[in-house]
Amino acid sequence: MRSVTKRTTALASVAITGVALLGAAPSAAAAAESWCPEVPGHRVECDTITRPLVADRPDLGTISVGYAVVRRSALDRPATGTIAVNPGGPGNPALPLTAAYVGLLTPLLADHDLLLVDPRGTGVSSALDCGITTADLLGTPQERRTAVARCGSSLGPRAGGYTSAATADDLDAVRARLGAVKLDLVGESYGTYLMQIYAQRHPRQVRSIMLSGVLPLDFDTFQRPNARAFTTTLRRICERSKACDGAAAVRDLRTFAAAVRKEPVTLSVKVGAGKRVVKFGEEWLTRLAIQNSTSGAGADPRASSLIGAFPALLHDAARGDFTLLTAAVQQVLGDGGEEPNSSLGISVACNDYPRAWSVDASPAQRRRQYDRALARTAPADFGAFSPAASAAATFWSGDICLEWPRRSATRPSPVSDDFPDVPTLVLTGDLDAITPDSDAAKVARRFTRSRLISVPNLGHVPDLDPSGCVSGIIAGFIAKGTPGPTACLKRIPPIRSSERTARFTRQGNRFLDMVLLFETGRACPSPTSAEGSEKPLPSGSGGVTKVEPAGGM
Repeated sequence: MRSVTKRTTALASVAITGVALLGAAPSAAAAAESWCPEVPGHRVECDTITRPLVADRPDLGTISVGYAVVRRSALDRPATGTIAVNPGGPGNPALPLTAAYVGLLTPLLADHDLLLVDPRGTGVSSALDCGITTADLLGTPQERRTAVARCGSSLGPRAGGYTSAATADDLDAVRARLGAVKLDLVGESYGTYLMQIYAQRHPRQVRSIMLSGVLPLDFDTFQRPNARAFTTTLRRICERSKACDGAAAVRDLRTFAAAVRKEPVTLSVKVGAGKRVVKFGEEWLTRLAIQNSTSGAGADPRASSLIGAFPALLHDAARGDFTLLTAAVQQVLGDGGEEPNSSLGISVACNDYPRAWSVDASPAQRRRQYDRALARTAPADFGAFSPAASAAATFWSGDICLEWPRRSATRPSPVSDDFPDVPTLVLTGDLDAITPDSDAAKVARRFTRSRLISVPNLGHVPDLDPSGCVSGIIAGFIAKGTPGPTACLKRIPPIRSSERTARFTRQGNRFLDMVLLFETGRACPSPTSAEGSEKPLPSGSGGVTKVEPAGGM
Protein backbone atom coordinates (compact mmCIF):
# COMPACT_ATOMS: atom_id res chain seq x y z
CA MET A 1 0.00 0.00 0.00
CA ARG A 2 1.54 3.27 -1.14
CA SER A 3 0.64 6.11 1.21
CA VAL A 4 1.60 9.55 2.37
CA THR A 5 1.30 10.55 6.00
CA LYS A 6 1.22 14.14 7.21
CA ARG A 7 1.07 15.44 10.74
CA THR A 8 1.08 19.04 11.97
CA THR A 9 0.93 20.21 15.56
CA ALA A 10 0.50 23.97 15.24
CA LEU A 11 -2.96 24.99 16.43
CA ALA A 12 -3.65 26.97 13.29
CA SER A 13 -6.42 26.67 10.74
CA VAL A 14 -6.60 23.62 8.51
CA ALA A 15 -4.75 24.07 5.23
CA ILE A 16 -5.43 22.31 1.97
CA THR A 17 -2.06 22.23 0.24
CA GLY A 18 -3.42 21.77 -3.26
CA VAL A 19 -5.96 19.86 -5.29
CA ALA A 20 -5.29 18.05 -8.55
CA LEU A 21 -8.37 18.74 -10.68
CA LEU A 22 -7.65 16.74 -13.79
CA GLY A 23 -6.14 13.41 -14.69
CA ALA A 24 -5.37 10.26 -12.75
CA ALA A 25 -4.25 10.16 -9.14
CA PRO A 26 -0.50 10.46 -8.47
CA SER A 27 1.65 7.40 -9.03
CA ALA A 28 4.29 8.24 -6.44
CA ALA A 29 4.28 9.37 -2.83
CA ALA A 30 5.98 12.64 -3.72
CA ALA A 31 3.17 13.51 -6.10
CA ALA A 32 0.57 12.71 -3.48
CA GLU A 33 2.08 15.41 -1.25
CA SER A 34 0.43 18.03 -3.46
CA TRP A 35 -3.10 16.98 -2.58
CA CYS A 36 -2.86 15.46 0.89
CA PRO A 37 -4.50 17.88 3.38
CA GLU A 38 -2.90 19.02 6.61
CA VAL A 39 -4.90 19.05 9.84
CA PRO A 40 -3.29 20.57 12.95
CA GLY A 41 -2.96 18.08 15.77
CA HIS A 42 -3.85 15.09 13.59
CA ARG A 43 -1.99 12.57 11.48
CA VAL A 44 -3.40 12.48 7.94
CA GLU A 45 -2.88 9.44 5.75
CA CYS A 46 -3.46 9.75 2.01
CA ASP A 47 -3.47 7.11 -0.69
CA THR A 48 -5.20 5.88 -3.83
CA ILE A 49 -6.93 2.62 -4.68
CA THR A 50 -7.44 1.14 -8.13
CA ARG A 51 -10.99 0.19 -9.04
CA PRO A 52 -12.69 -1.19 -12.17
CA LEU A 53 -14.35 1.54 -14.21
CA VAL A 54 -17.36 -0.69 -14.94
CA ALA A 55 -17.62 -3.75 -12.72
CA ASP A 56 -18.53 -6.27 -15.44
CA ARG A 57 -16.48 -4.67 -18.24
CA PRO A 58 -12.75 -5.31 -17.67
CA ASP A 59 -12.13 -4.17 -21.24
CA LEU A 60 -13.03 -0.59 -20.19
CA GLY A 61 -10.11 -0.39 -17.81
CA THR A 62 -9.72 0.94 -14.29
CA ILE A 63 -10.03 4.16 -12.33
CA SER A 64 -7.94 5.58 -9.48
CA VAL A 65 -9.77 6.75 -6.34
CA GLY A 66 -7.99 9.03 -3.88
CA TYR A 67 -8.76 9.38 -0.19
CA ALA A 68 -7.52 10.87 3.07
CA VAL A 69 -7.92 9.61 6.63
CA VAL A 70 -7.71 12.19 9.40
CA ARG A 71 -6.69 10.06 12.35
CA ARG A 72 -8.07 10.67 15.83
CA SER A 73 -5.88 12.79 18.08
CA ALA A 74 -5.83 10.08 20.79
CA LEU A 75 -3.73 7.56 18.88
CA ASP A 76 -2.90 5.67 22.07
CA ARG A 77 -6.42 4.21 22.03
CA PRO A 78 -8.38 2.33 19.36
CA ALA A 79 -10.76 4.45 17.30
CA THR A 80 -14.33 4.58 18.57
CA GLY A 81 -15.49 4.74 14.97
CA THR A 82 -14.78 5.96 11.43
CA ILE A 83 -16.88 8.80 9.99
CA ALA A 84 -17.22 8.75 6.19
CA VAL A 85 -18.47 11.96 4.55
CA ASN A 86 -19.79 13.04 1.16
CA PRO A 87 -20.55 16.71 0.32
CA GLY A 88 -22.94 16.12 -2.54
CA GLY A 89 -23.10 17.40 -6.08
CA PRO A 90 -22.69 14.94 -7.67
CA GLY A 91 -19.40 16.48 -8.64
CA ASN A 92 -17.99 17.76 -5.36
CA PRO A 93 -14.68 16.28 -4.27
CA ALA A 94 -14.39 15.74 -0.52
CA LEU A 95 -10.69 16.44 0.05
CA PRO A 96 -10.82 20.23 -0.54
CA LEU A 97 -13.52 20.35 2.16
CA THR A 98 -11.38 18.74 4.85
CA ALA A 99 -11.29 21.98 6.87
CA ALA A 100 -15.08 22.29 6.78
CA TYR A 101 -15.62 18.73 7.95
CA VAL A 102 -13.01 19.01 10.68
CA GLY A 103 -14.86 22.12 11.89
CA LEU A 104 -18.23 20.38 11.74
CA LEU A 105 -17.02 17.26 13.54
CA THR A 106 -14.34 18.64 15.89
CA PRO A 107 -15.95 17.28 19.12
CA LEU A 108 -15.64 13.75 17.72
CA LEU A 109 -12.11 13.78 16.36
CA ALA A 110 -10.37 12.95 19.63
CA ASP A 111 -11.52 9.33 19.31
CA HIS A 112 -13.04 9.02 15.79
CA ASP A 113 -11.19 8.80 12.49
CA LEU A 114 -12.50 10.91 9.58
CA LEU A 115 -12.53 9.40 6.07
CA LEU A 116 -12.76 11.66 3.00
CA VAL A 117 -12.94 10.05 -0.45
CA ASP A 118 -12.99 12.04 -3.68
CA PRO A 119 -15.80 10.30 -5.60
CA ARG A 120 -14.77 8.74 -8.89
CA GLY A 121 -14.71 11.37 -11.59
CA THR A 122 -13.86 14.25 -9.22
CA GLY A 123 -10.76 15.86 -7.73
CA VAL A 124 -7.87 13.41 -7.45
CA SER A 125 -10.07 10.44 -8.40
CA SER A 126 -9.49 10.49 -12.16
CA ALA A 127 -11.54 13.63 -12.75
CA LEU A 128 -14.04 13.33 -15.58
CA ASP A 129 -14.39 15.83 -18.40
CA CYS A 130 -16.93 15.23 -21.15
CA GLY A 131 -16.96 18.89 -22.12
CA ILE A 132 -20.05 20.12 -20.25
CA THR A 133 -20.09 23.05 -17.81
CA THR A 134 -22.74 24.92 -15.87
CA ALA A 135 -22.74 27.52 -18.67
CA ASP A 136 -24.11 24.83 -20.99
CA LEU A 137 -26.87 24.12 -18.48
CA LEU A 138 -28.02 27.75 -18.41
CA GLY A 139 -29.02 27.74 -22.08
CA THR A 140 -32.37 26.96 -23.67
CA PRO A 141 -33.98 23.56 -23.01
CA GLN A 142 -32.80 22.24 -26.38
CA GLU A 143 -29.29 23.63 -25.87
CA ARG A 144 -29.12 21.81 -22.52
CA ARG A 145 -30.34 18.52 -23.96
CA THR A 146 -27.88 18.80 -26.85
CA ALA A 147 -24.96 19.45 -24.48
CA VAL A 148 -25.96 16.49 -22.33
CA ALA A 149 -26.28 14.22 -25.39
CA ARG A 150 -22.83 15.33 -26.55
CA CYS A 151 -21.39 14.43 -23.14
CA GLY A 152 -22.98 10.97 -23.22
CA SER A 153 -21.82 10.31 -26.78
CA SER A 154 -18.24 11.24 -25.91
CA LEU A 155 -18.23 8.80 -23.00
CA GLY A 156 -19.92 5.92 -24.78
CA PRO A 157 -19.97 2.74 -22.66
CA ARG A 158 -17.56 4.34 -20.18
CA ALA A 159 -20.53 6.39 -18.93
CA GLY A 160 -21.69 3.25 -17.14
CA GLY A 161 -18.85 3.69 -14.66
CA TYR A 162 -20.25 6.92 -13.23
CA THR A 163 -23.09 5.79 -11.00
CA SER A 164 -23.91 6.15 -7.32
CA ALA A 165 -23.65 2.37 -6.92
CA ALA A 166 -20.08 2.37 -8.24
CA THR A 167 -19.16 5.30 -5.97
CA ALA A 168 -20.69 3.52 -2.97
CA ASP A 169 -18.68 0.39 -3.79
CA ASP A 170 -15.50 2.50 -4.02
CA LEU A 171 -16.17 3.81 -0.53
CA ASP A 172 -16.60 0.29 0.76
CA ALA A 173 -13.37 -0.83 -0.89
CA VAL A 174 -11.52 1.97 0.90
CA ARG A 175 -13.22 0.98 4.17
CA ALA A 176 -12.06 -2.61 3.72
CA ARG A 177 -8.50 -1.53 2.93
CA LEU A 178 -8.38 0.53 6.11
CA GLY A 179 -9.74 -2.32 8.19
CA ALA A 180 -12.69 -0.30 9.49
CA VAL A 181 -15.48 -2.68 10.46
CA LYS A 182 -18.32 -0.16 10.27
CA LEU A 183 -18.81 3.42 9.12
CA ASP A 184 -20.76 6.38 10.51
CA LEU A 185 -22.16 7.84 7.28
CA VAL A 186 -22.51 11.62 6.84
CA GLY A 187 -24.14 12.81 3.62
CA GLU A 188 -25.21 16.25 2.51
CA SER A 189 -27.40 17.14 -0.48
CA TYR A 190 -26.70 14.51 -3.18
CA GLY A 191 -24.51 12.85 -0.55
CA THR A 192 -27.74 11.79 1.18
CA TYR A 193 -28.74 9.90 -1.99
CA LEU A 194 -25.30 8.28 -2.16
CA MET A 195 -25.33 7.23 1.50
CA GLN A 196 -28.77 5.64 1.06
CA ILE A 197 -27.31 3.63 -1.83
CA TYR A 198 -24.32 2.64 0.32
CA ALA A 199 -26.58 1.57 3.19
CA GLN A 200 -28.60 -0.67 0.88
CA ARG A 201 -25.56 -2.22 -0.81
CA HIS A 202 -23.43 -2.61 2.32
CA PRO A 203 -25.84 -2.74 5.28
CA ARG A 204 -23.55 -4.70 7.60
CA GLN A 205 -20.87 -2.02 7.36
CA VAL A 206 -23.10 0.82 8.64
CA ARG A 207 -23.03 1.94 12.29
CA SER A 208 -25.14 5.13 11.93
CA ILE A 209 -26.40 7.51 9.23
CA MET A 210 -26.70 11.33 9.23
CA LEU A 211 -28.46 12.89 6.23
CA SER A 212 -28.71 16.68 5.71
CA GLY A 213 -30.69 18.26 2.84
CA VAL A 214 -32.29 14.97 1.89
CA LEU A 215 -32.92 13.56 -1.59
CA PRO A 216 -35.18 10.49 -1.83
CA LEU A 217 -34.08 7.73 -4.17
CA ASP A 218 -37.45 7.99 -5.93
CA PHE A 219 -37.74 11.77 -6.12
CA ASP A 220 -40.29 13.50 -8.34
CA THR A 221 -38.60 14.43 -11.60
CA PHE A 222 -41.33 17.04 -12.24
CA GLN A 223 -40.36 18.91 -9.03
CA ARG A 224 -43.93 19.27 -7.72
CA PRO A 225 -43.01 19.27 -4.02
CA ASN A 226 -40.23 21.79 -4.67
CA ALA A 227 -42.60 24.19 -6.43
CA ARG A 228 -45.04 24.02 -3.54
CA ALA A 229 -42.28 24.35 -0.96
CA PHE A 230 -41.07 27.63 -2.44
CA THR A 231 -44.48 29.18 -1.78
CA THR A 232 -44.26 28.01 1.84
CA THR A 233 -40.76 29.46 2.11
CA LEU A 234 -41.96 32.91 1.01
CA ARG A 235 -44.68 32.86 3.64
CA ARG A 236 -42.31 31.74 6.39
CA ILE A 237 -39.74 34.42 5.60
CA CYS A 238 -42.32 37.19 5.72
CA GLU A 239 -44.01 35.87 8.86
CA ARG A 240 -40.77 35.56 10.80
CA SER A 241 -39.02 38.72 9.63
CA LYS A 242 -42.18 40.87 9.98
CA ALA A 243 -40.81 42.77 6.99
CA CYS A 244 -43.28 41.67 4.32
CA ASP A 245 -46.69 40.15 3.71
CA GLY A 246 -46.43 36.46 2.81
CA ALA A 247 -49.81 36.32 1.10
CA ALA A 248 -48.94 39.36 -1.01
CA ALA A 249 -45.56 37.82 -1.94
CA VAL A 250 -47.29 34.66 -3.15
CA ARG A 251 -49.78 36.74 -5.19
CA ASP A 252 -46.87 38.63 -6.76
CA LEU A 253 -45.19 35.30 -7.55
CA ARG A 254 -48.31 34.05 -9.34
CA THR A 255 -48.71 37.34 -11.21
CA PHE A 256 -45.11 37.50 -12.41
CA ALA A 257 -44.95 33.77 -13.26
CA ALA A 258 -48.05 34.13 -15.44
CA ALA A 259 -46.61 37.23 -17.13
CA VAL A 260 -43.24 35.70 -18.09
CA ARG A 261 -44.96 32.44 -19.05
CA LYS A 262 -46.82 34.45 -21.67
CA GLU A 263 -43.98 36.76 -22.68
CA PRO A 264 -40.40 36.60 -21.31
CA VAL A 265 -38.74 39.86 -20.33
CA THR A 266 -35.38 40.89 -21.75
CA LEU A 267 -32.64 41.60 -19.19
CA SER A 268 -29.20 43.07 -19.86
CA VAL A 269 -26.92 41.47 -17.29
CA LYS A 270 -23.33 42.37 -16.53
CA VAL A 271 -21.09 39.29 -16.74
CA GLY A 272 -17.44 40.03 -16.15
CA ALA A 273 -16.40 42.98 -18.29
CA GLY A 274 -19.25 42.52 -20.74
CA LYS A 275 -23.00 42.25 -20.98
CA ARG A 276 -25.26 39.29 -21.59
CA VAL A 277 -28.83 39.46 -22.84
CA VAL A 278 -31.10 37.05 -20.95
CA LYS A 279 -34.59 36.15 -22.10
CA PHE A 280 -36.14 35.70 -18.67
CA GLY A 281 -39.12 33.39 -18.96
CA GLU A 282 -40.94 31.22 -16.46
CA GLU A 283 -38.30 28.51 -16.66
CA TRP A 284 -35.68 31.02 -15.52
CA LEU A 285 -37.98 32.08 -12.69
CA THR A 286 -38.49 28.54 -11.42
CA ARG A 287 -34.75 27.89 -11.58
CA LEU A 288 -34.00 31.09 -9.68
CA ALA A 289 -36.64 30.28 -7.06
CA ILE A 290 -36.18 26.54 -6.56
CA GLN A 291 -32.55 25.84 -7.41
CA ASN A 292 -30.75 29.05 -6.52
CA SER A 293 -32.54 31.04 -3.86
CA THR A 294 -32.57 28.69 -0.87
CA SER A 295 -29.11 27.14 -1.22
CA GLY A 296 -27.14 28.22 1.84
CA ALA A 297 -30.01 30.36 3.15
CA GLY A 298 -29.42 31.25 6.79
CA ALA A 299 -25.67 30.60 6.68
CA ASP A 300 -25.32 34.33 7.47
CA PRO A 301 -28.72 35.57 8.69
CA ARG A 302 -27.49 39.18 8.75
CA ALA A 303 -26.46 39.23 5.09
CA SER A 304 -28.57 40.45 2.18
CA SER A 305 -29.46 37.09 0.65
CA LEU A 306 -31.26 36.19 -2.55
CA ILE A 307 -34.13 34.43 -0.78
CA GLY A 308 -34.47 37.29 1.69
CA ALA A 309 -34.84 39.73 -1.18
CA PHE A 310 -37.29 37.58 -3.12
CA PRO A 311 -40.51 39.16 -1.75
CA ALA A 312 -39.27 42.62 -2.80
CA LEU A 313 -37.97 41.25 -6.10
CA LEU A 314 -41.39 39.78 -6.89
CA HIS A 315 -43.22 42.93 -5.78
CA ASP A 316 -41.14 45.08 -8.10
CA ALA A 317 -41.04 42.64 -11.04
CA ALA A 318 -44.81 42.16 -10.98
CA ARG A 319 -45.05 45.93 -11.47
CA GLY A 320 -42.47 46.20 -14.24
CA ASP A 321 -39.34 47.11 -12.23
CA PHE A 322 -36.61 44.53 -12.96
CA THR A 323 -33.68 46.05 -11.02
CA LEU A 324 -33.61 43.40 -8.29
CA LEU A 325 -34.36 40.65 -10.77
CA THR A 326 -31.38 41.65 -12.92
CA ALA A 327 -29.12 41.64 -9.85
CA ALA A 328 -30.35 38.14 -8.94
CA VAL A 329 -29.69 36.79 -12.44
CA GLN A 330 -26.25 38.38 -12.36
CA GLN A 331 -25.50 36.49 -9.14
CA VAL A 332 -26.44 33.22 -10.81
CA LEU A 333 -24.37 33.89 -13.94
CA GLY A 334 -21.31 34.86 -11.91
CA ASP A 335 -18.39 36.99 -12.96
CA GLY A 336 -17.68 35.42 -16.32
CA GLY A 337 -14.72 33.39 -15.05
CA GLU A 338 -14.05 29.71 -15.61
CA GLU A 339 -17.25 27.68 -15.42
CA PRO A 340 -17.39 24.63 -13.15
CA ASN A 341 -17.15 21.25 -14.86
CA SER A 342 -20.52 19.48 -14.65
CA SER A 343 -19.47 16.23 -16.35
CA LEU A 344 -19.76 13.96 -13.32
CA GLY A 345 -23.02 15.50 -12.14
CA ILE A 346 -24.74 15.07 -15.48
CA SER A 347 -23.42 11.53 -15.91
CA VAL A 348 -24.76 10.44 -12.53
CA ALA A 349 -28.08 12.22 -13.11
CA CYS A 350 -28.63 10.61 -16.49
CA ASN A 351 -27.57 7.18 -15.27
CA ASP A 352 -29.27 7.06 -11.87
CA TYR A 353 -32.21 9.37 -11.47
CA PRO A 354 -35.93 8.77 -12.06
CA ARG A 355 -37.03 9.42 -15.62
CA ALA A 356 -40.45 9.67 -17.25
CA TRP A 357 -39.50 7.53 -20.25
CA SER A 358 -37.96 4.17 -21.07
CA VAL A 359 -34.21 4.13 -21.47
CA ASP A 360 -34.67 1.63 -24.33
CA ALA A 361 -36.88 4.01 -26.32
CA SER A 362 -35.69 6.18 -29.19
CA PRO A 363 -35.45 9.96 -28.60
CA ALA A 364 -38.75 10.51 -30.43
CA GLN A 365 -40.46 7.81 -28.36
CA ARG A 366 -38.97 9.25 -25.18
CA ARG A 367 -40.37 12.67 -26.06
CA ARG A 368 -43.84 11.25 -26.49
CA GLN A 369 -43.59 9.28 -23.23
CA TYR A 370 -42.37 12.34 -21.34
CA ASP A 371 -45.04 14.65 -22.76
CA ARG A 372 -47.79 12.15 -21.91
CA ALA A 373 -46.52 11.79 -18.34
CA LEU A 374 -46.35 15.56 -17.88
CA ALA A 375 -49.83 16.01 -19.36
CA ARG A 376 -51.24 13.58 -16.80
CA THR A 377 -50.13 15.79 -13.90
CA ALA A 378 -52.52 18.16 -12.11
CA PRO A 379 -51.56 21.85 -12.57
CA ALA A 380 -52.69 22.59 -9.01
CA ASP A 381 -49.82 20.40 -7.74
CA PHE A 382 -47.22 22.89 -8.99
CA GLY A 383 -48.04 25.86 -6.79
CA ALA A 384 -47.56 29.15 -8.64
CA PHE A 385 -45.71 27.58 -11.56
CA SER A 386 -46.77 25.73 -14.69
CA PRO A 387 -45.96 22.00 -14.91
CA ALA A 388 -43.49 22.47 -17.79
CA ALA A 389 -41.54 25.23 -16.04
CA SER A 390 -41.43 23.41 -12.71
CA ALA A 391 -40.11 20.26 -14.35
CA ALA A 392 -37.27 22.29 -15.89
CA ALA A 393 -36.41 24.14 -12.68
CA THR A 394 -33.17 22.31 -11.95
CA PHE A 395 -30.17 20.97 -13.84
CA TRP A 396 -31.17 17.37 -13.09
CA SER A 397 -34.94 17.20 -13.51
CA GLY A 398 -37.51 17.02 -16.28
CA ASP A 399 -36.30 16.11 -19.75
CA ILE A 400 -32.66 17.18 -19.53
CA CYS A 401 -31.43 13.59 -20.03
CA LEU A 402 -33.96 12.77 -22.74
CA GLU A 403 -31.26 12.57 -25.46
CA TRP A 404 -28.66 10.75 -23.32
CA PRO A 405 -27.53 7.93 -25.66
CA ARG A 406 -28.97 4.46 -25.08
CA ARG A 407 -25.54 2.86 -25.24
CA SER A 408 -24.36 5.18 -22.45
CA ALA A 409 -27.37 4.72 -20.16
CA THR A 410 -27.60 2.44 -17.14
CA ARG A 411 -30.69 1.35 -15.31
CA PRO A 412 -31.09 2.72 -11.78
CA SER A 413 -31.02 0.29 -8.89
CA PRO A 414 -34.56 -0.64 -7.78
CA VAL A 415 -35.86 1.60 -5.00
CA SER A 416 -36.84 -0.25 -1.84
CA ASP A 417 -37.38 0.38 1.86
CA ASP A 418 -34.75 -2.20 2.76
CA PHE A 419 -32.36 -0.21 4.95
CA PRO A 420 -30.21 -1.33 7.88
CA ASP A 421 -31.72 -1.03 11.35
CA VAL A 422 -29.30 1.59 12.65
CA PRO A 423 -29.66 5.04 14.29
CA THR A 424 -30.45 7.56 11.54
CA LEU A 425 -30.63 11.35 11.84
CA VAL A 426 -32.46 13.23 9.06
CA LEU A 427 -32.00 17.01 8.97
CA THR A 428 -33.97 19.44 6.82
CA GLY A 429 -33.97 23.24 6.62
CA ASP A 430 -37.52 24.53 6.72
CA LEU A 431 -36.73 27.20 4.08
CA ASP A 432 -35.32 24.62 1.65
CA ALA A 433 -37.01 24.39 -1.76
CA ILE A 434 -34.27 22.21 -3.27
CA THR A 435 -34.88 19.29 -0.89
CA PRO A 436 -38.05 20.25 0.99
CA ASP A 437 -39.26 19.11 4.40
CA SER A 438 -41.52 16.57 2.75
CA ASP A 439 -38.56 14.85 1.09
CA ALA A 440 -36.88 14.45 4.44
CA ALA A 441 -40.05 13.03 6.00
CA LYS A 442 -40.39 10.59 3.12
CA VAL A 443 -36.87 9.28 3.63
CA ALA A 444 -37.09 9.23 7.43
CA ARG A 445 -40.11 6.95 7.30
CA ARG A 446 -38.01 4.33 5.53
CA PHE A 447 -35.65 3.89 8.50
CA THR A 448 -37.00 2.12 11.56
CA ARG A 449 -34.76 4.02 14.02
CA SER A 450 -34.81 7.48 12.49
CA ARG A 451 -35.16 10.95 13.93
CA LEU A 452 -36.32 13.82 11.72
CA ILE A 453 -35.38 17.35 12.72
CA SER A 454 -36.68 20.37 10.83
CA VAL A 455 -34.30 23.28 11.40
CA PRO A 456 -35.99 26.70 11.36
CA ASN A 457 -34.66 29.61 9.30
CA LEU A 458 -32.16 27.48 7.34
CA GLY A 459 -32.30 26.53 3.69
CA HIS A 460 -30.54 23.77 1.78
CA VAL A 461 -28.06 21.84 3.94
CA PRO A 462 -28.99 23.07 7.45
CA ASP A 463 -25.63 22.23 9.03
CA LEU A 464 -24.48 25.52 7.52
CA ASP A 465 -26.10 27.00 10.65
CA PRO A 466 -23.45 29.42 12.01
CA SER A 467 -24.61 29.23 15.63
CA GLY A 468 -23.14 25.78 16.28
CA CYS A 469 -26.54 24.39 17.28
CA VAL A 470 -26.90 22.00 14.35
CA SER A 471 -23.26 20.85 14.41
CA GLY A 472 -23.68 20.10 18.11
CA ILE A 473 -26.76 18.00 17.38
CA ILE A 474 -24.85 16.10 14.70
CA ALA A 475 -21.86 15.44 16.98
CA GLY A 476 -24.13 14.25 19.78
CA PHE A 477 -25.94 11.92 17.43
CA ILE A 478 -22.78 10.29 16.05
CA ALA A 479 -21.30 9.92 19.54
CA LYS A 480 -24.37 8.51 21.29
CA GLY A 481 -26.87 7.48 18.62
CA THR A 482 -29.26 10.25 19.66
CA PRO A 483 -29.15 14.00 18.93
CA GLY A 484 -29.92 14.93 22.52
CA PRO A 485 -31.49 18.31 23.43
CA THR A 486 -32.71 20.45 20.53
CA ALA A 487 -33.84 23.56 22.41
CA CYS A 488 -31.10 25.61 20.71
CA LEU A 489 -33.04 25.36 17.44
CA LYS A 490 -35.54 27.88 18.80
CA ARG A 491 -32.78 30.50 19.01
CA ILE A 492 -31.76 30.37 15.33
CA PRO A 493 -32.66 33.85 14.05
CA PRO A 494 -34.78 34.57 10.97
CA ILE A 495 -33.00 35.81 7.86
CA ARG A 496 -33.28 39.42 6.72
CA SER A 497 -36.04 40.00 4.23
CA SER A 498 -37.36 42.35 1.57
CA GLU A 499 -34.41 44.68 1.26
CA ARG A 500 -34.31 46.67 -1.94
CA THR A 501 -30.64 46.41 -2.81
CA ALA A 502 -29.00 45.50 -6.08
CA ARG A 503 -26.15 43.82 -4.16
CA PHE A 504 -26.64 40.39 -2.67
CA THR A 505 -24.12 38.56 -0.54
CA ARG A 506 -23.35 35.38 -2.44
CA GLN A 507 -24.81 32.83 -0.11
CA GLY A 508 -21.94 30.99 1.54
CA ASN A 509 -21.98 27.28 0.83
CA ARG A 510 -18.83 25.40 1.64
CA PHE A 511 -20.05 22.67 -0.71
CA LEU A 512 -19.06 24.91 -3.65
CA ASP A 513 -21.15 27.29 -5.74
CA MET A 514 -22.93 26.30 -8.93
CA VAL A 515 -22.44 22.55 -8.72
CA LEU A 516 -25.28 20.20 -9.36
CA LEU A 517 -27.58 19.49 -6.45
CA PHE A 518 -30.05 16.68 -6.98
CA GLU A 519 -33.08 16.63 -4.72
CA THR A 520 -36.92 16.55 -4.58
CA GLY A 521 -39.89 14.95 -2.73
CA ARG A 522 -43.53 15.69 -1.78
CA ALA A 523 -45.60 18.54 -0.43
CA CYS A 524 -44.10 20.68 2.31
CA PRO A 525 -45.89 19.98 5.62
CA SER A 526 -47.87 22.78 7.18
CA PRO A 527 -46.22 24.61 10.10
CA THR A 528 -47.85 24.36 13.49
CA SER A 529 -46.72 25.69 16.83
CA ALA A 530 -45.03 29.05 17.18
CA GLU A 531 -43.38 27.88 20.38
CA GLY A 532 -41.32 25.03 18.92
CA SER A 533 -42.15 21.45 19.78
CA GLU A 534 -41.35 17.87 18.96
CA LYS A 535 -44.22 15.93 17.40
CA PRO A 536 -44.52 12.38 16.08
CA LEU A 537 -45.02 11.99 12.36
CA PRO A 538 -48.22 10.35 11.13
CA SER A 539 -48.66 6.64 11.71
CA GLY A 540 -46.30 4.46 9.75
CA SER A 541 -43.39 6.84 10.21
CA GLY A 542 -41.28 4.26 12.03
CA GLY A 543 -40.47 6.02 15.26
CA VAL A 544 -39.58 9.33 13.66
CA THR A 545 -39.95 12.60 15.52
CA LYS A 546 -39.93 16.08 14.10
CA VAL A 547 -38.84 19.38 15.63
CA GLU A 548 -41.24 22.09 14.54
CA PRO A 549 -39.66 25.50 13.94
CA ALA A 550 -39.97 28.19 16.56
CA GLY A 551 -41.67 31.40 15.49
CA GLY A 552 -42.79 29.79 12.28
CA MET A 553 -45.91 29.98 10.24
